[in-house]
Amino acid sequence: MQAAQTTVNPAEIAKFEAMAAEWWDPKGKFKPLHMLNPCRLDYITSQIAAEYNRDLTGDLPFKGLRILDIGCGGGLLSEPMARLGATVVGADAAERNIPVAQVHAAQQGLTIDYRHTTAEAMAAAGEQFDVVLNMEVVEHVEGPLGYLTACQQLLVPGGLMVCSTINRNPKSFVMAIVGAEYVMRWLPKGTHEWNKFITPDELYSLIRNAGLEPVDRKGFVFNPLGFTWSLSDRDLSVNYVTTSIKRG
Repeated sequence: MQAAQTTVNPAEIAKFEAMAAEWWDPKGKFKPLHMLNPCRLDYITSQIAAEYNRDLTGDLPFKGLRILDIGCGGGLLSEPMARLGATVVGADAAERNIPVAQVHAAQQGLTIDYRHTTAEAMAAAGEQFDVVLNMEVVEHVEGPLGYLTACQQLLVPGGLMVCSTINRNPKSFVMAIVGAEYVMRWLPKGTHEWNKFITPDELYSLIRNAGLEPVDRKGFVFNPLGFTWSLSDRDLSVNYVTTSIKRG
């Protein structure tokens, strides 16, 4: 029997379903993710390569790895993982995202298993993965601990979870909400709720309570002059990313 989908927030899902058709428009509502994606991929690929001793300069370095992209949206991360040789499952609770992702993958000649489902349902079904990519999702769920626990259950022993979100402080309110939604209009107003943002220490605590061991965290820092993103060991004030491992 599937676990109750307690962490799905219908209002949050509705926001992203309304934007589904724009996932692959680099100048559309997901422009911030398109700009951030190269930086996200650098971090993700380096963490996976280090954990599984893979050479990123070789052909299909992630061959043999099964990767879950939870909250996959239109497939901005699923597709690069497939190109690197991984067996990829892209899952999203927003049903309208799935056909968008499927069509785009087919156009690229990529085989990706896209599903309209949740982390809880997949965990209840006994699914297992070497890596769970959990990017910009945890701030949109109800009950982050239950959600992260489901992600932990989806990992094989020794598996890796990469999780990113947004810090909660006055700067993140100005940058992620006022700046992105009202000034730059990169995102529709109301996309994010500041009180759902999670500080790095809070996320580390949640990850540990979910049964994972945090091993790394870094900031994604935006340069407004060059309109580029970079990784930072020290500046986790707005966007940041963590890596954790399922021991045992």
